[in-house]
Amino acid sequence: MNMSEALAIRPQPAAAVTGMPPVPDAMQVIAQADQALARGDAAAATSIYEAWLGVAHSPLRHVVLFNLGILLTQQNRLADAEARYREAITTRPDFAQAWFNLASTIERAGRREHAVIIWQSMLDQPLVTAAHQPEIYLMTLNALGRVLEEMREFERAEAMLLRSLQADPAQPGVIQHWVHLRQKQCKWPALVDIPGISRGEMLKGTSPLAMLSVSDDPGMQLAAAVRFVNEKVDLRVPRLAPVRGYQHPRLRIGFLSSDFCLHAVSLLTVQLFELLDRQRFEVYGFCWSREDGTALRKRVLGAFDHYVRIADMDDATAARTIREHEIDVLVDLQGITSGARPNIIAHRPAPVQMTYLGFPGPTGHPGIDYVVADRFLIPDIEAPYYTEKPLYLPHIFQCSDRLRPVGALPTRAECGLPGKGFVFCCFNNNHKFTGDMFDAWLRIVKAVPDSVMWLLADNPWAQQQMTARARSAGVDTDRLIFAPRVAPDMYLARYTAADLFLDAYPFNAGTTANDALWMGLPVLTRLGRAFASRMAGSLLNGLGLHELITDSLADYEAMAVRVATDPALHADLKQRLAHGRDHSPVFDMPGFVKDFGDAVERIAVRP
Repeated sequence: MNMSEALAIRPQPAAAVTGMPPVPDAMQVIAQADQALARGDAAAATSIYEAWLGVAHSPLRHVVLFNLGILLTQQNRLADAEARYREAITTRPDFAQAWFNLASTIERAGRREHAVIIWQSMLDQPLVTAAHQPEIYLMTLNALGRVLEEMREFERAEAMLLRSLQADPAQPGVIQHWVHLRQKQCKWPALVDIPGISRGEMLKGTSPLAMLSVSDDPGMQLAAAVRFVNEKVDLRVPRLAPVRGYQHPRLRIGFLSSDFCLHAVSLLTVQLFELLDRQRFEVYGFCWSREDGTALRKRVLGAFDHYVRIADMDDATAARTIREHEIDVLVDLQGITSGARPNIIAHRPAPVQMTYLGFPGPTGHPGIDYVVADRFLIPDIEAPYYTEKPLYLPHIFQCSDRLRPVGALPTRAECGLPGKGFVFCCFNNNHKFTGDMFDAWLRIVKAVPDSVMWLLADNPWAQQQMTARARSAGVDTDRLIFAPRVAPDMYLARYTAADLFLDAYPFNAGTTANDALWMGLPVLTRLGRAFASRMAGSLLNGLGLHELITDSLADYEAMAVRVATDPALHADLKQRLAHGRDHSPVFDMPGFVKDFGDAVERIAVRP
C-alpha cells in the first residue's frame, strides 16, 4: 500500500482572461512538458515549466507549479519541490493536492513529524472530507496511518485507518495495516466487525505476518501469502539465471536481507556466515540494511567474502547485480516480512533460490524453490501447504551463535522483580500475543502463589490492555511486570532472573526461545500445525525436553503450574537443558554448519 504517492493532475482548458498581457498558454506549456517527458527528458520538461513561470501570469499558474513540484520530487530536488508546492498553495490556498504532495515531499526529506502536522491540518480545517474530495481524504488518512505507525503512535494510527475504512471499506491494504496495529496494541480480538467489511473480507485483508498470530492453520497462512505475492510481485519478468547453473570451483552462496544489522535474523545467522567452509563455498552478502553502526553489523559484514550493498538499486538492477556475480544458491533471509523486496527474487537471479528464517511460514512465492526446515518443524503431512519444497536438515532447522555477548547477570531487584516467588516470562513482541493465551497466563499466575509474569514493555497501549485484562480477571496488576527494551547483551543476561519462559501461540518464539534456552531457561510451548507454531517445539525436541512440548491449552496450563510448584522437576529440567546446551545438536554450530552446507550442495545445479 503506497499511501504517500504524489498526486498528479491535468487541468481542463481555461477560458480566456481579458485585460492580461499576452502570455504563453498554460495548456500548451503542459503539453510541451508532457512531450519532453514522453521522450524521457525530465530536465527539458523542468526547464519548460520554469521558463514559463518566469514570465506568465495565468489563472492556471498553481497547476503548473504543482506539476513542476512533481518533476522536482522525482529528480530528488526536494527543497525545490517543497518551494514550488508552497508557492502553488499561496496562489490557491484550498489546493488540496498541493497540500498533500507538500507533506509527502517533506516526509521524504526526513521531516515526518512536520508532514503529519500538514496532513492533520487538512482534516482539521477541513480541507478534505469523505464528501468533498474523497480520494484525497482517503489518501490523507492512509498516509497518516502509515507514518504514525512508523513513529510507533499505534493508537492514533489505528484511529486514522478506521476512519478510512468507515469511509470506504473496500481497501484490503488498509485492512492489512489496521489488523496488525490492533495486534501490536493487544486489542483482542484483533479482527472485529466494521460496517461493510465481513469477517471473510477481514481475513482476506490480513497480512501474511499478522496471519501467523491469527491462526495456526497452514492453509490459511498459505492463502494470505499467495494473495500478497499476487498483489505485490511482478511474476512476468524474464528469468535472469541459467537453468543449468554455473561451473565454479566453490559454490557461491548469496544471502539476501535488509537485516544485516542489530536484528534477530543477524543475531542467529552471524556464526553461520563465519563458519561456512571456505574450501567448499564462497559467501556473498547482498543487503539494503540500515547502517546502524553496531558491532553486530560489523561482525556480519566481516563474515562475508564479498559484500554488495543494493539499497540504492531498484529491484531489477539489484537482481541483475546478483546475476552478474553468478550466485549458485541464493538464500533469502527476508521472506515476505516488512521491508521485503520479493521482486528481486521474481527475476530469478540465481539458479536455485531458498528462504530461511526471515518469515516463519509459506511464502507463496513461485521464485522460492526451498525452505530450510527439519522434520519436526514441517512434518510430511503439512508439507503440501508450502509452495516451497522443504530442505530438511538432519537435526535442527535453526542456527545459533555460540559467541553472542552476555552482559553482567542482574539480581532480581535490579530487574524490578520480587525477591521470592516463581517468575514466568515471555519476551516476545506483543503482536504475537492473543487474548486466549494471555488469559491462560493469568490463570497460571493465579494458580501459583507469589508468582509473577514478566513481559516486554513493547508499547504503552499494549501494556494498558494487558493490565486492564488482568484487573478484570481478578489478578493483582502488580503481578504483571514490564521490562523495557535494553541492549542484546543485557537482554540475554535477564533470562537468568526468570524461572520459566511461557511461549506464545500460535506464533511461537523464534530467536527469543533460542536465547532463553541458551541462557539455561526452560521454555514451555504449545504445539500447532504451522511452521510458526512449531519453532520452539523443534528446539525442545532437539534438546530432548519433550515434556515441555504440549498439544493443548489445558495441558500447557497444567504443565506450567506443575513446573512452578515442583522444585525437583524444575531443577531436573534446568540440569538437562544445561547438558543439552553442550551435547545436543541444537547449539552445535560446527555440526549445524556442516549439515547446512551439505544440504546446499545437494540442491545446487551444475552444467
